[in-house]
Amino acid sequence: MDLSKLTPPEIDQFFPRTYEASRQRFRDHLLAIRNIWPKAKLNAHHHDSGSDLTTDWIYAPAASGPRKLLIFTTGEHGIEGYVGAAMLEFFIQLYLPKINPTETGILLVHAINPWGMKSFRRTNQNNVDLNRNFVADKQDLDPAFNPAYSVLENFLNPPAANQSTWWQTTKKWGHLIKLLLKHGESHLRAATLLGQYQSPRGLYYGGTEIQAETQFMMDLYRQFIGQYDQVVHLDMHTGYGPRYQMSLVNSVHETRPSAELSTEFNYPLIVNTTPNEFYAMRGDMIDFVYHLAHNEFPAKRLYSTSFEFGTFGDSLWQAVRSLFAKIRENQNHWYGSISNKEADKVLNHFKELYYPSENRWRAKALADANQAFYGILKAEKFI
Repeated sequence: MDLSKLTPPEIDQFFPRTYEASRQRFRDHLLAIRNIWPKAKLNAHHHDSGSDLTTDWIYAPAASGPRKLLIFTTGEHGIEGYVGAAMLEFFIQLYLPKINPTETGILLVHAINPWGMKSFRRTNQNNVDLNRNFVADKQDLDPAFNPAYSVLENFLNPPAANQSTWWQTTKKWGHLIKLLLKHGESHLRAATLLGQYQSPRGLYYGGTEIQAETQFMMDLYRQFIGQYDQVVHLDMHTGYGPRYQMSLVNSVHETRPSAELSTEFNYPLIVNTTPNEFYAMRGDMIDFVYHLAHNEFPAKRLYSTSFEFGTFGDSLWQAVRSLFAKIRENQNHWYGSISNKEADKVLNHFKELYYPSENRWRAKALADANQAFYGILKAEKFI
């Protein structure tokens, strides 16, 4: 497939419009995958017995034995699952046929957080950010963690209906400037993004219990990583970083330096989840995968990473714009807006933050994913 020759309609076909359409397309791939891996099986897990929403996965074992496993996950942050589904579709079409089924098994996961995907929210139905919920010890879900967050509570989580975009943004800029002058940009950034376990209606809430979606994925990783000698795990996210350059975001537990991997994978932007390269957080899923492998399966060769497709951009202005979009969406969820028109503005702006509609953005996202897929799989000897 020559990406440079794809028309806008052909590019858009990768990007689903609804959770249901995306799930059905994923399920429909089973027969084609069985042509390569005859023992491939489709599974669907209901996190809530009263709902039709499911996390679906296709697992196919390596034919000659458990040597290598490729894991591909999407939708941990529900709304981000739409771009994740596009990349999964692209990967299935272009890269699964390149993988040797004799020595390599596959585990493809559609919509870790199906409620969030269907509802166009990042969180699950309990308002939990699942990427702050993957802790190795439940005691880490500590309300006393990140006390600096409480300083931002009124700014991040205003308990009132959304007003007009212009008026509310003006007030928020005033509030933000005061906070920046008092606490500094780095302090506010860390307090916001690190994760918090004290404000159930707030942004970046990690919960006080391991969530059903989290436990399901923990069990899935434990079940399959333990069977293979080498594992490559690719997880899809959107929202952070340069608008037209996807970032590979590695765990703090990945021992190879970012610059070394950039050369090895022939990919220009690789960062680590440290304050100087990306940002630190508690309860990160990729960190959990490394913790699991190192503590329960220490002989494994593992590379686990997140594809982070930037949307608004990485300037200070765009970071503020992104934060305001998240604040207003969360405010709309809990307290509504002064009108349906205002609510639509808020939700459409939030969708653009995590699921951009611009064709140029989508084309570049596919191109970046293609470069990273090839570089990682080639270097790790999966193709």
